[in-house]
Amino acid sequence: MASLNAASHAAALEKFNKSLKGQALETSIYKLTSLLKLRQIQGSEPCAIATANLLLQVVAKSKVSEVDQLLAHISAVGSQLVAAQPKEPVVGNIVRRVLGLIRDEAEEDRNGGISRSSGHATPTDFQPLTSAVPAVPSGSDSLSNLRHALARSSAHPSPPGYSIGKTKSLLHLLSAAGPTDGSSLSGMNLSGASTPTGHGRARFQAVRGEVIDGIEEIKDEIDQVDDQISANAEAQIRPGEYVLVYEPSATVRRFLLKAASKRKFTVVTVVHPSRRQAAASIYGDLSKGLAKHGVSTISVVSSAVMAYMPHVDKVVLGARAVFANGSVLLDADAGNIARTAKKRGSAVVILSGVYNFSPEIPFDEEALVDWGNPSQSVNYSDGGIVNYIAVQNPTTDLIPEDLVDVYITNLGVHSRDHLSNIIDEHYKPEDLDFYIPAAAH
Repeated sequence: MASLNAASHAAALEKFNKSLKGQALETSIYKLTSLLKLRQIQGSEPCAIATANLLLQVVAKSKVSEVDQLLAHISAVGSQLVAAQPKEPVVGNIVRRVLGLIRDEAEEDRNGGISRSSGHATPTDFQPLTSAVPAVPSGSDSLSNLRHALARSSAHPSPPGYSIGKTKSLLHLLSAAGPTDGSSLSGMNLSGASTPTGHGRARFQAVRGEVIDGIEEIKDEIDQVDDQISANAEAQIRPGEYVLVYEPSATVRRFLLKAASKRKFTVVTVVHPSRRQAAASIYGDLSKGLAKHGVSTISVVSSAVMAYMPHVDKVVLGARAVFANGSVLLDADAGNIARTAKKRGSAVVILSGVYNFSPEIPFDEEALVDWGNPSQSVNYSDGGIVNYIAVQNPTTDLIPEDLVDVYITNLGVHSRDHLSNIIDEHYKPEDLDFYIPAAAH
């Protein structure tokens, strides 16, 4: 269903992105919070891009003078966004990635920046920065001006993006009470990682600039996900196979077209009965593209899946979110298809960008289920029915990890046992619960 509404969500996202230029930061925060709450921006990719763009503005425009203050501001804004739409886990993922960027750049600055920028400074010279950083102008060229200023003021090479120097097992990530290394960064108190007094303003601006570059890299990663995932298509789909997809997203469509350029197989496209007419126009281009490579397409409604499943070799589904234990958030009917495939012995393949991988484990499954307009499932032309029944129309579903055979991401092909490594490499333990008040921990 998400792919059928993609056009309207893309329009809302584009309008929001354009509004960021020359707009006050607090106005931008309020606007995205409202868009998420009203579901005018939804879906993992639009939400990820909108969150990254807003946090970039927060980093660039925040009137803060210390790393601690920047971390606190990002956490506060991120908490607002998560509270506005808790059923989009990707929002929290992007916030955690940005918090990790800030910590990495601050630690890099503390460990190596001084020796490169000054032959006299040592780590013992570090003191908390108290001087204020001048406010960044809110005009359309403010980000560009900031980068030029940072380039002039920074005397050391850029550290490597958002890499994480130390990883831990998933068990440690979920249970760690604090760092075991005295030099590690801890919580929101980065006293050892704060910018030194001697070159305070320039060094904090340099850290800020590196974080901005890191957020741009995250945005590039999101933009390249479909191409990188599709690079694995040829190895995953064999000649002569029947591959079933449900209302395929742009990621799934790209995957199929890439496989079709090298393989001859049959695609079974499943749609919900109420969306069959709309799907015909949207997925028509997919059928034409596959036909050019000699790949046949069969279109069926979801109620007829059982009849085709004995012939299906693989089910390929796009994920809204993948959680730390391997469970997957999907469109509602896609979840039913995955369960049917498992009973019939068909392989279930999940396609997802790494930015969709959440370090959380969903203990309350119903809290993640989204509900749509029940009129899509029941015809209310018979007014009498309204008085006697309550109709619910779930639009998402959470499937357990044991239904999934393989996960394909922009980093490659993974088994369930490898997911903890992905989580370790992209999130820091101290940022897992950034949106939960300290008193609640």
